[in-house]
Amino acid sequence: MADRIRRHASIAPTHPGTILRDDVLPALSLTVTEAAERLGVSRQTLHRILAGKAAVTPEMALRIGKFCGNGPGLWLRMQADHDLWHAERAMADELARIKTEHAA
Repeated sequence: MADRIRRHASIAPTHPGTILRDDVLPALSLTVTEAAERLGVSRQTLHRILAGKAAVTPEMALRIGKFCGNGPGLWLRMQADHDLWHAERAMADELARIKTEHAA
């Protein structure tokens, strides 16, 4: 984890769909329809990811990583960071009631 950028705890990590929508597709001058076609998915599937309404799955990470040339790991880590940040906040009260156990 040392090589990863540490974020301020109150700022949510960016959904990977936002990166695709705001940075990748404009840089490539591609429409959602064109990008979906090249990725081999429906326009609706890609649109849900770009809108942050659907997660980047391992299969989609493989597609995006190949498409962008940077591999699937980056896209999965971005999704995991995003999901974990939101889950930690949603479960904060419940997690506070769980005692951390230590081996003898």
